[in-house]
Parts: sequence; C-alpha cells; structure tokens
Amino acid sequence: MTQIRIGHGYDVHKLIAGRKLIIGGVDIPYEYGLLGHSDADVLAHAIADALLGAAGKRDIGFYFPDTDPKYHGVSSLFLLSEVKKMLENQFLIGNIDCTLIAQAPKMSPHLLEMRKNIAQSLQIELDQINIKATTEEKLGFTGRKEGIAAHAVCVIQKN
Repeated sequence: MTQIRIGHGYDVHKLIAGRKLIIGGVDIPYEYGLLGHSDADVLAHAIADALLGAAGKRDIGFYFPDTDPKYHGVSSLFLLSEVKKMLENQFLIGNIDCTLIAQAPKMSPHLLEMRKNIAQSLQIELDQINIKATTEEKLGFTGRKEGIAAHAVCVIQKN
C-alpha cells in the first residue's frame, strides 16, 4: 500500500517600509516589504512548513532559526530547496496548493513567475504547484494592509 501524506503550512509577516517585497521568489514592486530575518517570503515559508509537516518533521523555524546569523537575509527559495533535500530520499511531492492573502499589491500578475520559481526550487513540474490570491475585503490585518499571509497544502508520497 502506498503511503500518502498531507501537510498544511501557514505563515504571516508584517508589512513595513524600507524592505523589498519578495513572494514566491518574485521581487514585487510595492512601497512596503515583509519584515523577517530571511527575505520573509511568506509563500515559501508556508510551503516549507506544509512539506515538513507532511513528512512528520518539525517546522521551518527549527531547521532555519531566526537566531542564526547565516540565515539573515537568505533567499527563502534556498531554504525551500534545503527542505526538498531533507525529504528527497523518503518522499516524492505529489502537488502543492497555496493561497496568498493580501489586500495589496495585486498578486495575479506575478503568480506564474512564483509557480516557476517554486517548481524550480523543489525540482517539480509546474503543474504540481498552484497558487491563488485573495483579499479579505479590507477586514483583519491583511485587509488593513498591515501584513500578508499564506496557506499551503501539499500531498507527498513515501518512496
């Protein structure tokens, strides 16, 4: 019997002035960026946690702590590729489905490039990664443009 596992990841970062907005490895032109120790790529972090959770491992902060200076400013796509290395001898990635939650900026023009970046980092096919974007109709912290959140769900299969 093939063992299939499902994982869920969630991440959120605060929007602040003076930082680049990097989501899915895409540098999105915007007046604010996400606060974090790494590049604060909320989407990549949610995906990493989904994959780690499905594999029964600890969260991204355990493996790449914000107290370690070597991860300061690091690309979250690099972290995602490191997560892939942690799983590759035991698991195959089936698919990943994500939702970005942001009032602004508009994410739709960047979704394909995000998918390409993530597929490349995880060494999977483009059709194995899906990303959607939504607003919260000006409700909550994302609706007030205070931060951006991401959910990710994945299916992996034991080798």
